[in-house]
Amino acid sequence: MLRSRWWSWGFRSAVMLYFVLLIVFPILGIYGQSLSDGWNAFIRNLTEPIAWKAVMLTVKLALIATAVNVLIGTMAAWVLIRYRFPGRSFLNSLVDLPFALPTAVVGLMILLLLGPRSWVGQGAERLGFTILFHEPAIVVAMVFVTFPFVIRAIQPLLEELDPSEEEASYTLGASKAKTFFRVILPSMVPGIVSGAMLVFSRSLAEFGAVVLVAGNIPAKTLVASVYIFGEIESDNPAGAAAVSVLLLTFSFVILWIVNYMQTRRTNG
Repeated sequence: MLRSRWWSWGFRSAVMLYFVLLIVFPILGIYGQSLSDGWNAFIRNLTEPIAWKAVMLTVKLALIATAVNVLIGTMAAWVLIRYRFPGRSFLNSLVDLPFALPTAVVGLMILLLLGPRSWVGQGAERLGFTILFHEPAIVVAMVFVTFPFVIRAIQPLLEELDPSEEEASYTLGASKAKTFFRVILPSMVPGIVSGAMLVFSRSLAEFGAVVLVAGNIPAKTLVASVYIFGEIESDNPAGAAAVSVLLLTFSFVILWIVNYMQTRRTNG
């Protein structure tokens, strides 16, 4: 019994030490670096025009990517759960591909797909606009790397949905559309919301896929993550840390809300 207690205590201590060294200390280091020159310097770094425009652009494009993924992800989850067709298992496994691919590879894929030599890029130029090195390319990169979140959040809810509720709705004379919006959709909403929040949080910090396709023009296509990288290379760690703290705080709040919603759903 004593050996079992020592083993349990040692295991928990090792996990806590790992957590503190790899997560807590780096986070505290970022907050400390951002305030190393005082609150006035922190506010100045954060409200510097290029920095603030980079943050605002990132938030705007992350919201667009979130809306796209909510729409596509909801439809994809519905098809993968409700329909049986050849290749379904393969498509379901492909959903997690963005998690496995290095983000730099994703950026290269988008570069080749939407570049001026591709048929997509050439078609866009014939229509009078360019995708690559403009905001649409950034949105595409954000959508790709965050694609699994909404799908994986909705799938378990669809699997747990009681078929008798739908049957009862049909029995009472409700149409398929009314049944979907009155019976099925409310059960999917928690997954849609939590998935959307994760998409937004992840999009805010995306770097590897974005840096290759954004163009990185200040006030036009320079997103926050690339701005942070540029400030580090310009030997301004306090400026980079100030923007990092803002993104990190956004992510903390979003993750807390997601965890709160999941806890309420589990306890409810």
